[in-house]
Amino acid sequence: MHAHAPLVIDVAGHSLTTVDRQRLAHPLVGGVILFGRNWKDRTQLVALCRQIKAVRHDLLISVDHEGGRVQRFRTDGFTHLPPMAALGAMWMRAAKAGEPEGAAALEAANAAVATGYVLGAELRACGVDMSFAPVLDLDHGESSVIGDRAFHRDPRTVTVLAQNLMHGLRQSGMAHCGKHFPGHGFVKADSHHAIPVDRRSLRAILAEDAAPYGWLSATLEAVMPAHVIYPRVDSLPAGFSSRWLQDILRHRLGFRGAIFSDDLSMAAARQIGGREVSFTEAALAALAAGADMVLLCNQSVVDGGAPIDEAIDELSQAALKGRWQPGALSEERRLALLPRAASPEWEALMVSERYMQALSLLPG
Repeated sequence: MHAHAPLVIDVAGHSLTTVDRQRLAHPLVGGVILFGRNWKDRTQLVALCRQIKAVRHDLLISVDHEGGRVQRFRTDGFTHLPPMAALGAMWMRAAKAGEPEGAAALEAANAAVATGYVLGAELRACGVDMSFAPVLDLDHGESSVIGDRAFHRDPRTVTVLAQNLMHGLRQSGMAHCGKHFPGHGFVKADSHHAIPVDRRSLRAILAEDAAPYGWLSATLEAVMPAHVIYPRVDSLPAGFSSRWLQDILRHRLGFRGAIFSDDLSMAAARQIGGREVSFTEAALAALAAGADMVLLCNQSVVDGGAPIDEAIDELSQAALKGRWQPGALSEERRLALLPRAASPEWEALMVSERYMQALSLLPG
């Protein structure tokens, strides 16, 4: 067993190269995140996932696959999943004559389980271990990057729908990751390109945007913090802040699962305290603040993957020099996200009663 494998990296193409295999075999690499460029069709995706697991069976294969506009695989039989806002709209549907009070909300909750099951089962049938979903952000109507990726504006509605979606994912054998703690929905700026700043008080954030994380503390298996600065709480972005990750998320809200940094190649991740930093500095800052895993995305296509090799090398040096201590508990949390059961066969899944029933319950 590895002491701690915190790096999640990507690969460039439809199959692994010799260099990809060497990187994935490194003891500091704990996972792979897949993108649209890694997809040609289902047969190819299944083969790629098998190649990854052949390097190391404990590598966590993940993808951003939420539904709506964030869904990496959309063809060759994959269901076009609704955006999460469609479940929120179901919840708010006007009551029909003669139906009991709250029937719409219960229907939406059931549809959320079905959505989670379809999402997870299709990915598992191709060998993917985990999706970075659901979005727990609130739809304040301001954020272009969140928008209909959010279930609703009300944190209570978000909590119940997310809990049911996660239940569906669990039924399919897939782990989940709630994001973006403590909330990305209030700010307009997109953290892929700038550093959003949310000037609300801690009390206001805990009462609204961060509330689902407390209410779901017994359910959540993983959390991804936002690349957002909340200056009234800490001058550092949440993903680099031990105040947010340790004091608030772990201690105050009681979260016990894995913490993933958001993509550390994003513009907002490369600025700490007004200073431009390298990926390794960003990774060390995230790990020191309390992250268990750090993501470096879309770097296999830059200079033949030189940024990944540099990151692996520098993180190794940091461990040797004692600038970073690998954590056994972090490794436990990573391993806990791996599926327990074998992945289903696609053809068998397509004709299974449970899958067909779940499809019939998806929002139209």
